[in-house]
This record gives sequence, C-alpha cells and structure tokens, in this order.
Amino acid sequence: MSGDAPQAVELHAGHLRLRWPDAELVLAAWALRAACRCAHCKAAALKGAVSSAGDPEVALSHAELVGHYALRLSFSDGHDRGIYPWSLLREMGASEAGDSR
Repeated sequence: MSGDAPQAVELHAGHLRLRWPDAELVLAAWALRAACRCAHCKAAALKGAVSSAGDPEVALSHAELVGHYALRLSFSDGHDRGIYPWSLLREMGASEAGDSR
C-alpha cells in the first residue's frame, strides 16, 4: 500500500500536499529539497559541501510523474534531479507527524 500513488497531489511554492484514502500529508519544500537522494546531492553530502538543500527560502517550482511510483520535483534553486517515490514521501510524512517541533 505504501507504494500506491496518492489520489491528489497539490504543488505549492512552500509545500507539497498529498492525499491518500488513509492519509493526507503536507511536506515543506525545504524538507523535500534536503531529502533529495540524487547522485549529486549524495556526493555533496559525503564531501560535506554546502548546498541550498534545507534552505528555508527554497521553493517548489514543478512536479512531474515518474511512472506510477514517484514524482520528480524541481526547486527554485534550479535543482531538478530528485525522484521521490510515493513510499519515501509517506515515510517523510510519518516522520514529520512524529516530530515534536
């Protein structure tokens, strides 16, 4: 079930809203950017390089479906290589729901 596509996807500059029959998630743009798992972002993290990932000013600019399993998100900093599977997005939503910030 966690890999199923949501019924609705709403892209806003500051967040992404996803709706499934059993859950509705709102994920902040900065958190999505920080969670990018593309090769470039992974390499930068390993090198300790500073990037705009996690920048509270970064915004979502575009989303496109990747098959039936994910979204490719584009951000205001020009980054557009991240692929976010539905299962990762649900996991991120569960983490944020459990976060006591």
